[in-house]
Amino acid sequence: MNVWQLLTDRKFSRLLRVRWTGQMTDGIFQSALASFVLFSPERQANALNAALAFAVVLLPYSIIGPFVGTILDRISRQRAIAYSNLVRAATLCLVALLIFQGRTGVELTVFILIAFGVNRLILAGLSAGIPLMIESKSLISANALAVTGGSVWVVLGGGIGLGLRRLINGVATADHADGYIILAGAAGYLLAAFFASTLKKREIGPLDHEIKSASFSQGLIEMREGVKFLRQHIDAARGIAAVAVHRGGITALTLIALLLERNTFNDPADSEAGLAGLSFTLSLAACGFVVGAVIAPYGVRKIGRHRWMRLSLVASASGPLFIVFVRTPTTLALAAIITALFGQSLKVTNDALVQSKIDDIYRGRVFSVYDVVVNGAIVSGAVIAALLLPNTGDSFVVPLVVALVYLTAGLRLLRGRVFFAPPIK
Repeated sequence: MNVWQLLTDRKFSRLLRVRWTGQMTDGIFQSALASFVLFSPERQANALNAALAFAVVLLPYSIIGPFVGTILDRISRQRAIAYSNLVRAATLCLVALLIFQGRTGVELTVFILIAFGVNRLILAGLSAGIPLMIESKSLISANALAVTGGSVWVVLGGGIGLGLRRLINGVATADHADGYIILAGAAGYLLAAFFASTLKKREIGPLDHEIKSASFSQGLIEMREGVKFLRQHIDAARGIAAVAVHRGGITALTLIALLLERNTFNDPADSEAGLAGLSFTLSLAACGFVVGAVIAPYGVRKIGRHRWMRLSLVASASGPLFIVFVRTPTTLALAAIITALFGQSLKVTNDALVQSKIDDIYRGRVFSVYDVVVNGAIVSGAVIAALLLPNTGDSFVVPLVVALVYLTAGLRLLRGRVFFAPPIK
């Protein structure tokens, strides 16, 4: 199927509607958090604070990861997604209330952790449900559209949040403006819950004959089952590791972009200019995501799935090189586009690879392993970069390290002798 056929497919379009509405709202929520935590005039952004923000966002993903597969393989994914969006809407109302009251301590962090933790259940459930909504020969294109379209909607949501903030700034303090934007996000999650309710109870799985009766305390045991299953499919396991490596590198580059826009390219006292600059850079990365997803099916048809993944990871190494020698808005933009383009091409191809290898009865727990590995790499990339970067972000060391890691992983981790090996029987 081409993109238009996928968009107009009656079943698949309803899944996209749920995913993209939620991810657009993610962008609105994240823009408000970024403004409140990193781009507030009262708070000076530094590398460690930014890394801590990444960790806070992603920590719940890794904590609940072992139990996501248990949930998604045993109860209606449609129900899980609908109720999770309702929980997110309620949580954002509480976050906004705390911001209005000026309470920015542990209680605010806890509710933010809940909001992002629930989001992991939603995205994993939607990914696990794709093979039940589309024919297998269209999996790569469907993943490309779902994942890449979602990334674009996150960026668009960030732009909407930024626009709302500029409108509200004239009638409210900066912190209160962020609170109002978070309330708008709550409304967006309610809409996503409504769209999820239009799906049938078992439409995105698990199917009735695949449901087992089990306690959620078995989450860690089932994570081990997911790992065991991946050991029988070496190419899928190495593909997950490759995506994790790439996402860790992208996080390090995002941290560089944040610090450069906040403290170097713009006056540190002008937080609005810094936020606008970062939003523009992320928008260019989103364009790279789109192009990377569009070319992935063509690349796979030309040279095969495994070779295309290896080529994408190796080619990603060229992106960070743009900011090794000189760091300007132009070189940062080029680095963002190239790295995002090949990274997204790698990810959508690997998502289809994993989905094609894993039976639906195991798909939820395997994607839980996938999520935990990738999120661990993202947090690691943020922390390592924070330890190496000055607060200005103006350093050649981190982008050089990222480029070398991409190149090494492409040549060694995805080398033909082991990556193309047949599955173990």
